Amino acid sequence: MNQSNHTKLNLDSTLIFIVILLGVISVFTIYSIEPTLPAKYEGYHFPIKQAVWYVLGGIAVIFVMLIDYDRFRQITWWLYGLGMVLLLILFFNFPSSIVYEANNAVSWIKFPVLGTIQPAEIMKIFLVLAIADVITRHNHKYVNRTVHSDLGLLVKIAIVSLPPMGLIAVQPDLGGFLVLAAIASAMILVSGIRWRVIFSIIGVGIGSLAVLFVAYKLFPGSIGTFLDESVFNHVASRFYGWIDPEKYPDSGFQLVYAMLAIGSGQLFGKGLHTFEVYIPERHTDMIFTAIAEQFGFIGASVVITLFFLLIYRMIHIGIQSNDSYGSYLVTGLIGMFTYQIVQNIGMSIQLLPITGLPLPFLSYGGTSTLTYLIAIGIVLNVHSRTRTFMFD
Repeated sequence: MNQSNHTKLNLDSTLIFIVILLGVISVFTIYSIEPTLPAKYEGYHFPIKQAVWYVLGGIAVIFVMLIDYDRFRQITWWLYGLGMVLLLILFFNFPSSIVYEANNAVSWIKFPVLGTIQPAEIMKIFLVLAIADVITRHNHKYVNRTVHSDLGLLVKIAIVSLPPMGLIAVQPDLGGFLVLAAIASAMILVSGIRWRVIFSIIGVGIGSLAVLFVAYKLFPGSIGTFLDESVFNHVASRFYGWIDPEKYPDSGFQLVYAMLAIGSGQLFGKGLHTFEVYIPERHTDMIFTAIAEQFGFIGASVVITLFFLLIYRMIHIGIQSNDSYGSYLVTGLIGMFTYQIVQNIGMSIQLLPITGLPLPFLSYGGTSTLTYLIAIGIVLNVHSRTRTFMFD
């Protein structure tokens, strides 16, 4: 039966409610942070702008849901190509008049009318669409799976994933690189590739990391010099700051203050607008520390619970879908959200190194907020066109 013949939308009210609640928390928290931001941000009205982005994102969600998600495949490679062009503009810094650099990273493009966008953010959605299309086409062609066909699928996924990952890594943007890696990894797990092939790749990856660790222990000076002089010197700096933030205050000060802020909130927090620990530009990557300091362990736990329910609903929708392409789409987005949530909260409490990743739906950011809402629109689209039959 052609699912596109069903026009009645079956909305997931639970998922919609969770996203709306996260949006309210985002605007409210940014409002509480704004008075503590540096003077250069005076008059920016971040809470109003964030609310506007949520409204625009809501419109985008409606637009995405009106189109049968299977039709996305018709424009997938056009979108993927657009994303690659935007990343190449950043890579070649041409035209330089529209390339925007901040925090030592060339990651933004400033258009006259559209404003500033971050191509790495929208590339996440484009990569999910591209890999889902690759897996679907491959599995339709190779019904009887073999090790050779599995390796062929891995090569195809690598060909699609590695170019944008490489262009994002050299910006440099370690966080964006790892998000794309998480998306590809999640989709590989559900692609039907044999587990022995996947475990072999994992073994090679662990072995490579072990070799690098041993090399660093044997030749710390040479490895350290190489990293410091390469384009990835920020990676080494953040790693040192994560391992021993007090010994490396330049790269570890943000982590030290983040933990102080979270710890000072204790159980119930200090109350609205009560900040005793200063963290620069807290409305972006470190917004979780503001929630924990103001509302304590209880407030932070509420946010984490909402994220848990968000991922749970997405997993349920992915499993419930009776279309493999829809399940692949949802899985890629689950990988994106799960990694960013774990990484952002983990880096605030020293479980993981600090990377420049926003906390989905909460951190201030136009491109990122719009990207997350479009992703939710795709998930709702898959859910709305999933039909349950009596003898399924």
